[in-house]
Amino acid sequence: MDSVSNTPASLEVDLDTFAAAQESGAQVLDVRNPDEYESAHVPGAVLIPLDQLLARWEEIPAGDPLYVICAAGGRSLTATKALVDAGYQAVSVAGGTNGWIERGGEVVTGDQPG
Repeated sequence: MDSVSNTPASLEVDLDTFAAAQESGAQVLDVRNPDEYESAHVPGAVLIPLDQLLARWEEIPAGDPLYVICAAGGRSLTATKALVDAGYQAVSVAGGTNGWIERGGEVVTGDQPG
């Protein structure tokens, strides 16, 4: 099975691919709301809510690719499409933070990347 799904321009990766990248120090952008982020997020994930992405371009972490995550994958795919259109190498994490937690992935709480 390919690690990249059949979304347009291969904009998504599965949780196994993300886990390997995260273990290797990948840059992660979380586009959920602050309350969601504070309750549990992937260690090292930088929070920029989807509705603030345009206003906060200068805060987007550099990544090759940049892994974009939300709760389940919808918002991160929207953000990824915008980032790719702006010239970033970005991929959405299919399954999102909920899937990450379900598979036993490490999370941290609070308002800092951790």
